[in-house]
Amino acid sequence: MKPQKRNDIIELLLSLENDQPEALGSSLTTEADYICSDESVQVSLRSESFTDLRARWNTVMRALIASEQSLEATARRG
Repeated sequence: MKPQKRNDIIELLLSLENDQPEALGSSLTTEADYICSDESVQVSLRSESFTDLRARWNTVMRALIASEQSLEATARRG
């Protein structure tokens, strides 16, 4: 990996498989860019610093975990 320059953009791409990708994607509406396909969500995060990207990553992960837990709870009740 080459050293980061101050004005370089850092991008993180994440692909998640799930049988309800739209539900997971909807939890990211205000947090990240995403694309839903038949059984996956592809998330894109961009930032100018590792610190900011890490904070965005943490926020996205919390949103996805909460969404997944909600879907599991709904499935158990239904």
